[in-house]
Amino acid sequence: MNCEIQITTSGPGLYEFTDRLRDRLEGCGDGLVTLFIRHTSASLLIQENADADVQSDLRAFFDRLVPSSDDPKMAYLRHTYEGPDDMPAHIKAAMMPVSLSIPVRNGRALLGTWQGVYLFEHRARPHQRAVAVSFLGNP
Repeated sequence: MNCEIQITTSGPGLYEFTDRLRDRLEGCGDGLVTLFIRHTSASLLIQENADADVQSDLRAFFDRLVPSSDDPKMAYLRHTYEGPDDMPAHIKAAMMPVSLSIPVRNGRALLGTWQGVYLFEHRARPHQRAVAVSFLGNP
């Protein structure tokens, strides 16, 4: 099975799509699902989905680690013509996963109790993001 999941973002943050992935895996059997984000300014993460503070803390950490290009500490950046969030978004995406591999048993992703699958949007404006999904295994 090969398909895409479209995710609409409204700005920076983590967007959980575990349920949408679960729907795509229904009936797949045992194997491995690979996810790949088809963009250079967003990432994929498996992260806790029980406490929303985890997502806001992650966003705050990465914003502090890689501030906007209009921050004086980032004056060395040259790729700024798409806005002050553009190059920092590319840096964050270079630091985080752009693909994930998750084992699947009986058509279910073998995630832990509190784990969810997230797109981490790094750009300030809304985007339509595409995540490629590939399942290899026994039906």
